[in-house]
Amino acid sequence: MGKVLNENIRELRMQCGLNQVEFAQKMNVTKQCVSNWENDNVLPSIEMLIKMADFFKVSTDRLLGRITENTICVKDLTDEQVSHIRLLVKDFADLNRK
Repeated sequence: MGKVLNENIRELRMQCGLNQVEFAQKMNVTKQCVSNWENDNVLPSIEMLIKMADFFKVSTDRLLGRITENTICVKDLTDEQVSHIRLLVKDFADLNRK
C-alpha cells in the first residue's frame, strides 16, 4: 500500500507549488482545514475527496493511497498532444534505464 491520504494531499499540494493557504482558497476551505487534513486530524468529506482528485487530476484511489501508480489525465488534450506526452514519457523511461 502506498502513502496514506494526509501524505498524498501534502505531496500533491506541494507538487502544484501551493502553500496551505493557496490550496485552501482553491478548495474554498480554511487553511486550518487543510492543515487538519495533512496532519491526519480530520478526514475530508467524500465530496471534498472528489473535488481534490479533480483538482490534482488524479483518481480518488490514488489520493487515498489505494494505488500508487502515477497517471496523467489527458481527457482535455488532443490526440496529437497525447502522442507527444507518450513520446516524452518513453524518452524519460529510456533515460532512466541508462
